[in-house]
Amino acid sequence: MTYFSISFFRQYLSFDLFGRQIVYCSRPNVFIMNNVSKENKALCFHCGAPAGEVPISYDEKLFCCNGCKSVYEILDGKQLYRYYNFSEHPGITPNLQPNSKYAFLDDPKVSNKFISFSDDKIAVVNLHIPQMHCSSCIWLLENLHNLHPGILISRVDFLKKSLLIRYKKDRTTFRQIIEMLVSIGYEPELSPNSTDTNQRTKSERSFYLKIGVAAFCFGNIMLFSLPEYLSSSAIDLSSRTLFGYLNLILSLPVIFFSSMVYFSSAINSLRTKAINIDVPIALGIAIVFLRSAVEVLFQIGPGYFDSLTGLVFFLLIGRLFQNKTYDALNFERKYQSYFSLAVTVRRAGQETTVPITIIRPGERMLIRNNEIVPADSIIMSGIAYIDYSFVTGESQMVMKNVGDLIYAGGKHHGSVIELEAIKEVSESEFIQLWNEFDASDRIKSQLLTLSNTIGKYFTLGILFTTLTTAFWWWYVNPSIILDAVTAILIVACPCAIALAAPFVFGTTLRLFGKKGFYLKHSSIVEALSKTDTIAFDKTGTITQTKLTSIRFEGSPLTDEQRKQLASLVRSSTHPLSRSIYDFLHVKEIVNADELEEVEGAGIAGKVGSVPVRLGSAEFLNIDVREKYSDEKRTVVYAAIDEKIIGRFEFDNIYRSGLQDVLKNLENNQTIYLLSGDSDGERSRLKEIYPNFADMIFNQKPADKLSFIKLLQDKNRNVIMVGDGLNDAGALWQSNVAISVTEDVSSFSPSCDAILNSSSFNILDRFIRFATTAKHIVYWSFVISIIYNIVGLYFAVRGELSPILAAILMPLSSITVVTFSTFITQLMAKRRGLI
Repeated sequence: MTYFSISFFRQYLSFDLFGRQIVYCSRPNVFIMNNVSKENKALCFHCGAPAGEVPISYDEKLFCCNGCKSVYEILDGKQLYRYYNFSEHPGITPNLQPNSKYAFLDDPKVSNKFISFSDDKIAVVNLHIPQMHCSSCIWLLENLHNLHPGILISRVDFLKKSLLIRYKKDRTTFRQIIEMLVSIGYEPELSPNSTDTNQRTKSERSFYLKIGVAAFCFGNIMLFSLPEYLSSSAIDLSSRTLFGYLNLILSLPVIFFSSMVYFSSAINSLRTKAINIDVPIALGIAIVFLRSAVEVLFQIGPGYFDSLTGLVFFLLIGRLFQNKTYDALNFERKYQSYFSLAVTVRRAGQETTVPITIIRPGERMLIRNNEIVPADSIIMSGIAYIDYSFVTGESQMVMKNVGDLIYAGGKHHGSVIELEAIKEVSESEFIQLWNEFDASDRIKSQLLTLSNTIGKYFTLGILFTTLTTAFWWWYVNPSIILDAVTAILIVACPCAIALAAPFVFGTTLRLFGKKGFYLKHSSIVEALSKTDTIAFDKTGTITQTKLTSIRFEGSPLTDEQRKQLASLVRSSTHPLSRSIYDFLHVKEIVNADELEEVEGAGIAGKVGSVPVRLGSAEFLNIDVREKYSDEKRTVVYAAIDEKIIGRFEFDNIYRSGLQDVLKNLENNQTIYLLSGDSDGERSRLKEIYPNFADMIFNQKPADKLSFIKLLQDKNRNVIMVGDGLNDAGALWQSNVAISVTEDVSSFSPSCDAILNSSSFNILDRFIRFATTAKHIVYWSFVISIIYNIVGLYFAVRGELSPILAAILMPLSSITVVTFSTFITQLMAKRRGLI
């Protein structure tokens, strides 16, 4: 739909222009173009269907039915005119049903199967909308709050055709929302068993089937083409005709099934008035097929079906490689990015840690302060204070007692609670909901978008070159026009450009993953290559928590004191707290009440009726000079019943290879140390690495964030390496956030990469290889561009036959893919990553 802004007309007027009815509407103050069919039959303003012999007229517009008219009235009354601005006739004829059709949704037992989250005020539901098809649909569905005051927010995932809605339970109901969607033509698919996992499985099966069909047809077409390859002279006409028709028939499934992924993408791109890289790919496939079909049907030649089906096959293989790489290593859209890598469970009376992926219904889990519940669960013991801010948008604590349901993703504040899982982690749909509300992308890849940009201008350039060549040969030698034009469109294909970045970055992500370095997505590789500054946290990041040597300075601890201290630190996930808990070796534990944990400072609570505190001297409000002569180590002070009983001293064991990592990084990175501890180990750290740009101690989480921001204000690209617990703010602020984890540590949702602690000693190799990977992409681009320039040179001159062009087109993709994969692995081997 095209709009012309006019400010000085205030009355309705209409006239015809080139077969289109132009209607001026005073309310939106715009001109609107209504399609008129070639037979001068009016089309429905809303959906574009024929309006019929007796169309329904309203507001100077014609509609095919009362349903379309009703939808227009709704949008018109809510000032949502822009819906008709994104595309022509974007609407869908609504399926008007009696109100009683959805009465069954008033039953809580039924509606709860579709509702992913619900509390006293707010509910969240995720619906599958199969009618979603264009940008107008997205715009309207994300503006549902303008149609109904009870809807707080709505978000669309166009690729999955899913709609997430958060609404107020006191303003509307699930049934009313469904009926509203139906009334505007977007009837959701109400099937509680049609989960995203099932839909994804069907999609994967369909993609594998496309590859299988392409491979089968490619192989058989190659077989039937052997006589043409091996014959030194013209082969028997009947044989050529037979094999030609067989190849044509075999190519049809490849065109109309296997390659539809490219045609669909190209069509959707053109509908939105954009040109992505699938447009020239689809154009190339179409040209080769049409030219080949003409040759076979008119018995001009054998066609190029072998090159065509080979091209589609290798393109699909490339896309499969990309998808599998992203699925395996991209945790941005999966629950692993938000929950602990492992969770503490109680088995046979013993506490142990297990990966969250093996949690099953009935499993008893122990959740500590600031930990996130990984699966929908029932409270079995303790009192929980749950923060559902990622769902409701409001940071408000909800108290839950024994027997209450806690949804996956709720963050617990307080003492240790025991939960019983009622769903597997992978089944908790709240994970998807949380991700939808945290959909901001901090890191954008210039290389991944570069291929689409090249494709856009590449296509325009090729079309211009084709037209210019046609005009030239029209005057010089018209007999060459068809071969020259066909050769240009076939040989000049940006397929290799499309495959270069995914294959290089995909291979890089796979190699990194095998070495214990997991990146959120491929854009992180490019972002790493641009950094020039790196800041390290100390405790839990460059120190080995499990090997830390601890001793207690003070009067010997009694059994009761050990029990009280252990009961308090058991509720904390901080590395020092976990070390103290292991050091105390206490079996009998009591839940701590009135728990308070201050990041970077300490933890306090009551064990029984006795107040217990652990933390820094400032947190305990004591003057260490009165009792302790120095503070040269990392220390944690302990107080029971408001009396200082001593302190825990830590002799930190620094990670293996730390010195070499820092030395290897100093050539390209300015290195800082940010620590929440005292500067007791400053001299020791100076011995390990004397070239720190600065070592800053006694840093609170807010101080770390401010320091990162200060560096960025100086145009620095900063890597923050932390443990993901107290460094969440600094991790989020940094250009690239790396969380170092052991087997239990929780990491921040804001991290861009997870580094297994056992791979810390090769961190410098990962960062340096990111630059290498970016250069390989550039080299691949150069190879592809050189190929296109050389191919176009001969095609424009009429010296390149279409069959040779068809052979070169997939060959260029194979060459670039082989080069990028081989060189990436070769360079990785030289850098010690294989």
